[in-house]
Amino acid sequence: ILTVWKNSYKGGQWRPCVNKSYEGLPESNGYIYVEANGGLNQQRTSICNAVAVAGYLNATLLIPNFHFHSIWRDPSKFKDIYDEEYFISTLKNDVRVVDKIPEYIMERFDHNLTNVYNFRIKAWSSIRYYRDVVLPKLLEEKVIRISPFANRLSFDAPPAVQRLRCLANYEALRFSSPILSLGETLVARMKERSANSGGKYLSVHLRFEEDMVAFSCCVFDGGELEKEDMKKARERGWKGKFTKPGRVIRPGAIRINGKCPLTPLEVGLMLRGMGFDNNTYIFLASGKIYNSEKTMAPLLEMFPNLQTKEMLASEEELVPYKRFSSRMAAIDYTVCLHSEVFVTTQGGNFPHFLMGHRRYLYGGHSKTIRPDKRRLALLFDNPNIGWRTFKRQMLNMRSHSDTKGFELKRPNDSIYTFPCPDCMCRTNKSEAARSSSAT
Repeated sequence: ILTVWKNSYKGGQWRPCVNKSYEGLPESNGYIYVEANGGLNQQRTSICNAVAVAGYLNATLLIPNFHFHSIWRDPSKFKDIYDEEYFISTLKNDVRVVDKIPEYIMERFDHNLTNVYNFRIKAWSSIRYYRDVVLPKLLEEKVIRISPFANRLSFDAPPAVQRLRCLANYEALRFSSPILSLGETLVARMKERSANSGGKYLSVHLRFEEDMVAFSCCVFDGGELEKEDMKKARERGWKGKFTKPGRVIRPGAIRINGKCPLTPLEVGLMLRGMGFDNNTYIFLASGKIYNSEKTMAPLLEMFPNLQTKEMLASEEELVPYKRFSSRMAAIDYTVCLHSEVFVTTQGGNFPHFLMGHRRYLYGGHSKTIRPDKRRLALLFDNPNIGWRTFKRQMLNMRSHSDTKGFELKRPNDSIYTFPCPDCMCRTNKSEAARSSSAT
């Protein structure tokens, strides 16, 4: 599935690489059951971290369970989103993964996983904590539960742990056949429609759904209706979080700090300023845009060749996925993965995983635009700025994104965003040439 792209870097080359450690596994120390929370890519973090923890503790991992969240409201199970058999078989020489715990063990817990001892682990705990605190309980109980389990393992981990994360994220996790098939079909349609530009298209991750607008506490131009909509959305999704006594919300300060999601209009102005004209083919990855009839109009006017999965696919093709936000996000993810340039507008797990995955595919390099949103806020809010000045600023911003190019992971960076060097191998040019000719 993964194509290997090789690019030179300081005289050498980098390629996707996950070394196998050994064949065959010692006797398991017990079973680990995790409950992954959040949306598609936060759950992906949980899965990869769980694989790493299970492998490090020589435990057997039960296929992770996905929490039902009040925002995403997606009841999908692991096998609905990922190819479960492929996941288990790819990891078989490194980590045991099973879809159920033996009956003779579950009898002790009245066949109910909620009766299993549950660890409440702090975020970003070190792997040493798992060895010193979790492992003794695992050996005693033979089954443990960790819930919730999202960012419960630090990014600064030894090579053996990082290798398992790499193996899980870049090799073992493959979308289920229906999702993968539709995603690849939409990639082909984007390339066909952008044939005049060599089949190259831009992908943009737009986070202007109602929940994001509400959570940001930013104010846009929707007046009293927007104010009421956001008030209801916050109470529906976070029940009192934003109305606690003493809490002060300052939308102006939030915007100046670059924390407000970009509107479709702002995204359009930014891209036009960066030199993308109205012939550019764009794939827009997003959920349901807030007040889309009004807010999307200027973006569509600036980029008439803009496409979404709803525009690329037929109603019949999307019917099996429409009620499942994570499956819809997985389709977006696939189309964005294969774009010539990826533009992130708000941050979050989706773009960070995509940036890392694209680096993995393209030999460490990938064309990604990450705008400076603090600078953007100042420019958009300046009533005296002219188009020529704005465009110069945008071209500089795009140039800065391009020149960053290759980036090595620093100790506390996410391995899912910066796969090099932990997940990639350095080779010299002659070795790379031989490898290339062999494939």
